[in-house]
Amino acid sequence: MPSKIVKVRLVRDGNRCHVPVPFDPKAEFGRVRAPVRVTLNGYTYRSTISSMRGVVFIPLRKSHRDAARLEGIETIEVTIELDDEKRDVKPPADFINALKAAPPAWDRWQELSFTHQREYVESIEEARKAETRSSRIEAAARKIGARPPRKHR
Repeated sequence: MPSKIVKVRLVRDGNRCHVPVPFDPKAEFGRVRAPVRVTLNGYTYRSTISSMRGVVFIPLRKSHRDAARLEGIETIEVTIELDDEKRDVKPPADFINALKAAPPAWDRWQELSFTHQREYVESIEEARKAETRSSRIEAAARKIGARPPRKHR
């Protein structure tokens, strides 16, 4: 599996943080928005290389910074490797029931990217109170069901 080890200074702007990618991911991994496994400070997480306004980077969420014991301003060695394993998000049963009860939410759910699915599930599972969980499930099912269908190319 292709990989690169780079030494970079993490970039942090308020709560946002990212790992700069100082090489051409298309040349290394076959595409710019390549799915990758990122290892920093002994901690590994899965992500996707992003590119905005000519800046190529890998997002570094607070939960990953915390797990890697980083502030987000360090100069650090980072291993970036192509991740070709299938990415699946397993929604909780109560969320599946809500999606299936709100057509076409279940179909739209299956069209969402791994990242968007993961964010919905994390939000639901992080709820501390049953009422909060229920309201997040209801809101997510409504929002997903209202999405226009994805156009296949």
